[in-house]
Amino acid sequence: MDTTAFSPEQIAALSAPLDRAKVQTRSQAGRSLAYLEGWQAIAEANRIFGFDGWQRETIAVQCVSERERTLGSSSRAGWGVTYTARVRIRVGDVIREGSGAGHGIDADLGQAHESALKEAETDAMKRALMTFGNPFGLALYDKQQREVTSSTAPTPARHVPAPQHNSAAAEPTAEVGLEPLDPATVQRVLATVRGLPRPALEGFTKAFRKRFQVPPDAPSIADRICQRRHHDWIEAFLVSHRSVHPAGQRQALAA
Repeated sequence: MDTTAFSPEQIAALSAPLDRAKVQTRSQAGRSLAYLEGWQAIAEANRIFGFDGWQRETIAVQCVSERERTLGSSSRAGWGVTYTARVRIRVGDVIREGSGAGHGIDADLGQAHESALKEAETDAMKRALMTFGNPFGLALYDKQQREVTSSTAPTPARHVPAPQHNSAAAEPTAEVGLEPLDPATVQRVLATVRGLPRPALEGFTKAFRKRFQVPPDAPSIADRICQRRHHDWIEAFLVSHRSVHPAGQRQALAA
């Protein structure tokens, strides 16, 4: 991918870890699978690329199975339908494609086709978007999920942890990334950021304000860099900056 096709803000967003709060889980064949819902992938594309900054096109769709089957414990007559689809995502001059499959089960044949078709297109879209980076689910393909900002073992919402004996023990599970940074780390991060070339520094400031919703009337963001989530996001931004400007790599690493 030609990274120059994206702005520094977009590169930082695409390089950032995936927020665990956006991940869903389901049980399949006795295993717990983590995934992003279709609407979440679209919302991320709108956020990162802009509402008018990307295009989705279904370039192929095919019904590969249609058969009668019984439905549920009542053994009602119904239909099972399967579709495959291929979707193309275009962001400027960058084009990515993905293939997916969808299954529909319904007493009404038309409803079964509709469900299967929608699921196949959504699956293909998510696979195409996934190639752009972690916010679209790429991080979930790593079995250790090192680029997901939470525990490596996602827990369905219906599973409630056992009560802790004191509030201090339960506190870290409230939200990951809110731990305060020590003063030395803050100063090191600020020194590294201030050493960026002016265009990159301006891009960083704009992206940080947008990501962490810094009010427009705030004169500086320096006092906003105080938590672990800020440190991790800045680290991702610096990595993306080095990929665009290799000459600055030694300076950023030394910091």
